[in-house]
Amino acid sequence: MSNRDLIVIGGSAGAIEPLRAILGSLPTDLPAAVLVVLHMPVQGGEILARLASSVTALPVLPAENGLPIRLGHIYAAVPDHHLLVYDGHIVLGRGPRENLARPAIDPLFRSAAVNCGPRVIGVVLSGLLSDGAAGLNAIQRCGGFTLVQDPGEAIAEEMPRRALEATTVDLCVPAAKIGPTLADVVREPAGSPMPIPAELRLEVDIAAGERSDGTLLTRFADPAALTCPSCGGVLSQVRNGRPLRFRCQVGHAYTADALASEQEGRVDEALRVALRIIEERAELVHRMAEDGRRSGRRAVAEMYDARAEEYRDYADTIRRAVLRTAGPVNPDGDADP
Repeated sequence: MSNRDLIVIGGSAGAIEPLRAILGSLPTDLPAAVLVVLHMPVQGGEILARLASSVTALPVLPAENGLPIRLGHIYAAVPDHHLLVYDGHIVLGRGPRENLARPAIDPLFRSAAVNCGPRVIGVVLSGLLSDGAAGLNAIQRCGGFTLVQDPGEAIAEEMPRRALEATTVDLCVPAAKIGPTLADVVREPAGSPMPIPAELRLEVDIAAGERSDGTLLTRFADPAALTCPSCGGVLSQVRNGRPLRFRCQVGHAYTADALASEQEGRVDEALRVALRIIEERAELVHRMAEDGRRSGRRAVAEMYDARAEEYRDYADTIRRAVLRTAGPVNPDGDADP
C-alpha cells in the first residue's frame, strides 16, 4: 500500500515565514512531492522558488505544464495559472479565477484530492478570507490527511480559521511543528481509496480551462439571486461540501466571505457615486431657485428651494451610510480618524 506521497500547501498573507520553517525542516530523503500555492503578484513565481531554495536542500522547481511530479521535489506555482495535478504530472490551468486569485489554493487541493485521494496531505497556512477551505474539505472527502496552522499564531488568521470551520481536520498545530509532522505522516500508509464525488472532477476541469456553462453548472449548483462581481453573470450556490460557495456560468468561484468582501467595495463605490450625483442635483436646483428669485418668480423659487432641501436630505442619508461602511462614527456624525 502506498504512503502519503503528495503534500499540497496553500497560504497567503503572513504565510512566507511558516512556509520557510516547514520547507527547512523537511528531510532530504522525503518520500513525497510538495506543491505550493501562495497568492502572488505577477513576479511572485520566481520569488517563491528562490525563497524555497534558500531554506531546503530539496530540489525546488517552478511549475511547468506536463512536468512529471517526482518524490523529494518541491514545485512552486507560477503567476496567472492554476497549479493542478493530473496523472502524476503538473497541469497549468488557465480557468477562471477562484476567490479573485489565479493561482488559487482550492483548485490545487481539489485536483490533488481527485487524482491522488488518500495519498494527499493538505496544509493551510496564514492568509486572508477563505481560499483553501473548500479544497481542504475536498481532500478530506477523498480520504486525504488535513492539517492547518494554528490560527492563534497566524499573522492572518482568517484562512486557517475558515478551514477549521469547513472541515474536521486531522491536526491543527503551530507552524514550527508542521514540518516535523509532515516528515512523519508521509511515511504512513495512505489507506484505501474512496469514491470521488463527480462535482469535484467537474470543478477541476473548469480550473484547467474546460468550457463552463449553465448546463454543466446545474450538475452541482443551484441558481441564486446573486451576481458575479467579475463578469456580471448569475451565480449558483454549490450544493455539496463546505464552506458556502458560489460559481457563475463562466466559472468564476467565490466562497461566501470572499463574495461579501468584493461586494462591500462595490457598494461603497456605488454609494459615493450616488452621493456625488445627488449633491450635484441639489446644487443645480439651488441655482435654479436663485435664478427664479432674481427674475421675480417667487413661487418657482420656493418650489426649487424645497427640492434642493429634499436632495440635501437624501445626500445626508447616503453620506451617513458611506461613513458607516468606512468605520466607526462619532457623535458628530463623522468617521473616527
